[in-house]
This record gives sequence, C-alpha cells and structure tokens, in this order.
Amino acid sequence: MAKRKRVLLASCILSFIVAILFSSSTSSGQKNKPAITAPPVLLKRTISRHESARLGFGGSVTIVGAPIGSVVVEGWQKNEVDLSAEIELQAENEADLDKLATVNGFVFDEDLNHVSILSAGTHDKDYMKLSFKDFPKRLLGLPWKADFKLHVPASSDIEINAGHGPLTLSGVEGAIRINATESETTLTMTGGLVTATVTAGRVRLVVPVRSWRGGGADIRVAGGVVDVELPPGFNGDFDADILRIGKIVNSYDGLEKREKPGITERVVRARAGAGGAFFKFTVGEGTINFSKRTE
Repeated sequence: MAKRKRVLLASCILSFIVAILFSSSTSSGQKNKPAITAPPVLLKRTISRHESARLGFGGSVTIVGAPIGSVVVEGWQKNEVDLSAEIELQAENEADLDKLATVNGFVFDEDLNHVSILSAGTHDKDYMKLSFKDFPKRLLGLPWKADFKLHVPASSDIEINAGHGPLTLSGVEGAIRINATESETTLTMTGGLVTATVTAGRVRLVVPVRSWRGGGADIRVAGGVVDVELPPGFNGDFDADILRIGKIVNSYDGLEKREKPGITERVVRARAGAGGAFFKFTVGEGTINFSKRTE
C-alpha cells in the first residue's frame, strides 16, 4: 500500500512539473510572438483639372486612362474637346501627397486635328525611370485613380485604353476603338464603327434608332456579359458566338435566321428587319443577351 502511494505521489508531482513547464513555454511563446500591426490609415486628396481645345470636323481623340478610374465621353455639336478630371491620391501624410501630386496625373496635348489625354504616374515604370529617378520607392505602390469626363464633337474618332472602372460613351458617330482591362461599359450609339475589347466585365450596347448610321460594331469580352438592346423594327445583321462556356439568350422578337445555324444558345447568324449594318459579338466565357430596348 505504501509503495502504491509513493507511485501515485510521484505521478502527481510529474504531472505538476509538466503543467508548469508547458504553461511557461506557452507564455514565453506569446511574449516572443511579434505583434500584428494594423495597416496605416491613408489620407486622401482630390485634385480637379479642366482642359479644353478646339477640334475640327473629322478630328480624333485618344484617351489613355489611369489604372483605376472612370471614363465618360459624350458627343456634342461644338468643335471643341472639353475635359473635366478628378485625380484622387492616397498617402500617409501631406508631404507624401505633395510628392505624388507632382507625378500622378495626365498630359493634355493638342495637335493638328487631334487631342490626346494620356495618364502618367507611379504605375508606369518607364515613365518613372525617365522622369523621376530619385522618387521614393515606398510611394510607388500607393493607390490612385483618375476620373475623366469629356465632351467631344459628335463626328470624332475616339480611341480609349482604360484600366479598371466604368466606361460610358454616347452621342458619337465616328470610328470608336475601346480596350479595357475590367469594366462596366455602356455604349449608347446611333451610328459609327465600333470596336471594343474588354478582358472582364460587362458591355451594354444600347441602340435608340431603327437604322444604324455607319458600319456597325464588333464587341468582344473574354469573360463576362454582353447586353444588346434594340428598338422595335431595327434593321441590321448579327453574328454572335460563345467560344467556351456560356449561352446566348434571345428575347428580341425581331431576329430571324439569316444563315445556318440560325439562332441557338451558342451561335447566332440572324437578321433584323431588312438588314443593314453588321454587328458581331464574341464572348469567351459568359452570356450574350438580345432584348428590346426599354425607355
């Protein structure tokens, strides 16, 4: 009996020692564990700019947007390009915001019958190496964006290269070329020759007139949705293709088979009314919707 008590006592003592050692080790580990620091709170500064230039009939406009930001282009009857821009900068303090304000922005350039708006900033490595070699590296990755709103002559040719952000174009009937990385794009068009390529997002083509004045449109989306909204009695020819995954949804009752295979969930070869301008829609993965335009 005495021997059994001694064994029990030794077992209790051993358990007590292990518990103390484990508690000490855990406590020590917690002390040595580095503290998780919250990310710094960034200040914001918005800079507004306004630019304008004369542009004659048949002139062209080139827009290179910032990595993040919106682009709005509206046609009007004046022979003038009018730009309102807002640039938002972020940094930890006012001194850093001052430095970024000298770098992030855009160049507004006018030439014979051509106007260009070209974004420039910390996202462009070649630009920084060429013009700002000693710029602090800690500021290069800070977020910034630029929102552009333009009025252009209705007959202008427009080229837009955009990054991430919404894009809206209306009232222009020239040659339109659009490239965007990720965008919710809305095109309200009555004519022109439109070519648009969007990597990811949604493109909405709204046609408010029965007959398109111009060559038509070629719209491509790698991943996302194309919405085509047509008025009753529209005249035009349509090709639509889903390349990999997705489907075509047709709720516009004015489409009729033009050639084989006609109208399916993967391919459309159709005509509306008497035919006319040619429209091609291609989606890698996603959906193409044909519908009647609602007021």
